[in-house]
Amino acid sequence: MKILSLIFILASSFFFGQKTEEDAVKSTVNQLFTGMKNSDSLLIRNSFSKNAVLQTITKTGEVKNESIDNFVRSISKAEKQSLDERIIFSNILIDGNLASVWTPYEFYYKGQFSHCGVNSFQLVKSNNEWKIQYIIDTRRKDNCKK
Repeated sequence: MKILSLIFILASSFFFGQKTEEDAVKSTVNQLFTGMKNSDSLLIRNSFSKNAVLQTITKTGEVKNESIDNFVRSISKAEKQSLDERIIFSNILIDGNLASVWTPYEFYYKGQFSHCGVNSFQLVKSNNEWKIQYIIDTRRKDNCKK
């Protein structure tokens, strides 16, 4: 009976202790926001693939591009803990080495609400690691849940 209990404990720790692909995708996205909050350029940079694309949709519907280098540089200059993007994982879809993630968010600067919107991420898995390949987001000050 003791052997059967031990086998059950070991088996359940194996199955429940495994990190799912969804957990790994969330971890990469969370790494980006942890890097932003801590103004950590290395953590931010390591969240992205080599040739990632970063875009935002303006109020007028124009799509603006931002280079990852400029993004990393500007965030790393911010005072630590001043940038706080609070996300909710709304939808995660995974097919092989491609993941799509939808995250509504609220952005706070130095503790004060700034804006809200939605991030749409595309991640790719390479060398057994998920990296952000593409982000496009919306930004608004109205219709936000605060």
